[in-house]
Amino acid sequence: MAAISGIFAAEISVVDQIIAKVNGDIITSSDLSRQKKTLVAELKQRGAKDEQIQEVLQHREKDFLKEKIDQLLLVQRAKELNINVDQQFSRYQAELMKQFKVADQEQFQSMVRQQVGTTYEDWRDEAKNSMMTQRVVGQEVQSKINIASGDRQKYYEEHKDEFIREEQIFLQEIFLKSDAGSEAEIEKKAKDLVARARKGEKFHELARDNSDSDTAGNGGDIGSIKKGEIDPVIEKVVFAEGKNYVTDPIKRPNGFLILKVVDVHQAGLAPYEIVENEVMEKLFRPKMEPAMKAYMTQLREQAFLEIREGWQDTAAAPGKDTTWTDPAQLKPETISKEELALQKRKKRFLGIPVPGTSTSVAEEEAGSSSSKELKSNN
Repeated sequence: MAAISGIFAAEISVVDQIIAKVNGDIITSSDLSRQKKTLVAELKQRGAKDEQIQEVLQHREKDFLKEKIDQLLLVQRAKELNINVDQQFSRYQAELMKQFKVADQEQFQSMVRQQVGTTYEDWRDEAKNSMMTQRVVGQEVQSKINIASGDRQKYYEEHKDEFIREEQIFLQEIFLKSDAGSEAEIEKKAKDLVARARKGEKFHELARDNSDSDTAGNGGDIGSIKKGEIDPVIEKVVFAEGKNYVTDPIKRPNGFLILKVVDVHQAGLAPYEIVENEVMEKLFRPKMEPAMKAYMTQLREQAFLEIREGWQDTAAAPGKDTTWTDPAQLKPETISKEELALQKRKKRFLGIPVPGTSTSVAEEEAGSSSSKELKSNN
């Protein structure tokens, strides 16, 4: 019998483990594993090589718990502020379905599972959480950072060397692959699109709905191009024309290309009006980082936060006690009726968790979560 028990004991392993308790929520080891998996998938999608991925992980992995705590605190704050992102998420998903030319919801969910490597539900929840955190940061941090127009103008005047530009143009594209049909049909479609664009239809919408390029989801935006960076034949055409010019279809080895000149920047010092947003960013960023750090520290100070031994929050609030408390290890103490009544009064009026009298919502949830963990460990 003892031998059989030993065999079963050897087979027991921890499937998941609670690492931190953040108010009424928990962070588990599988949450951090999923975070790592998502980051790797994103890096691969950008074309990162294995050694580059390992370098990023080495730099980022120590902050996974910190980032997860940040997210939970911000999502919790969003709920306190009654921020709802359902409509925003619906629009975002609809745009993605257009970009990838997927009309069926089940097909889209399957694509998410294949490309992201997680369930559609997890991807959806992460996307919504990201939207909520952005809204909170915008509302509670960014909106409180003010940079006067005089300061922006002053920075420009004192740092003109930072705004010297080479001649460059900004382009959008529509690309139609030849293998999508006969070459004559594709060329006719390209000419029709050019005619529609020249009559005033929005080029970015035509690109979104018709282009076979990866840039379709971004309205065909290519960004800035300097001389010498593209095919000389194409360069000669687009650099000779002005803003809003739409090219005729350009024959390429695998299809037809249509370009629109969105903007033209001449060589030399860029006018203040052109770089005002860039100036704003240069002044905003140094203010944003300490403001965000102070805000997250404040949320941590106000939170019920416990972290299991062996794990570290790299943005811990100074002096904040986050010692892990395991309810199963708490032993009842002998106290008088008067002391017990005093503890209950403190708990009722102050909301302070008292060992052995778990009735607050946060403590009940933490206790329940720890019980589940104990079951998985036993």
